[in-house]
Amino acid sequence: MRLGMLTPSSNTVLEPLTAAMLADLPGASAHFSRFRVVAIDLGAGSRGQFDPAPVVAAAELLADARVDAICWNGTSGAWLGLELDRALCEAVTERTGIPATTATLALMEALRRLGARRYGLVTPYLGDVQAAIIGRWAEAGLECVAERHLDDPGNFSFAEHGEPVVRRMAREVAGARPDAVVVHCTNFRGGRAVPELEAELGLPVLDSVAVSLWGAVRAAGGDAAPLAKWGRVFAL
Repeated sequence: MRLGMLTPSSNTVLEPLTAAMLADLPGASAHFSRFRVVAIDLGAGSRGQFDPAPVVAAAELLADARVDAICWNGTSGAWLGLELDRALCEAVTERTGIPATTATLALMEALRRLGARRYGLVTPYLGDVQAAIIGRWAEAGLECVAERHLDDPGNFSFAEHGEPVVRRMAREVAGARPDAVVVHCTNFRGGRAVPELEAELGLPVLDSVAVSLWGAVRAAGGDAAPLAKWGRVFAL
């Protein structure tokens, strides 16, 4: 099983973490194609980074590797809108013939399968980006009961916040007793902390890199259960 991952150009977290997780899924491999993403805000310049044309072009390069699924391993749909992620997936599949998903669409499916409507949100993003995410997800019927963000314009700098920062933020939002804690950024160091946090908090902790991988495996028609040591999402 070959998984194609569309990757923000300044992301340094998701590739090594995805490879580490896939070590527990023999015969599976991840293959990456980048396009330029260097800052996260609500301005026109940032929005322009997610124009579908370069994303679809990057997906076409992944198609040359005959991957079984393509995932936009980034979270822009969280603040720009789920409809844009859905349109992107349709465009990728139309151009390549390969099933596609995104980090945010996979998260929506994971929350649905968990029966989780109330969530705690952890990101490194700016306050207005965080507010936009909460607003978009409210439209989808989800309620944010607690949130923490770092006011970092990123994108490269998101990876410079250590795992202890993510752990602290997750513990703080868990105090509101959400149905799940969401760590939503694929360049943030939450993935390796998930198993310990889930055991400590008694809650599902949905890290974007893990959720993207789960979604990609599902889109490829594979079984993600062997990765369950990395978090509850893989057992869904």
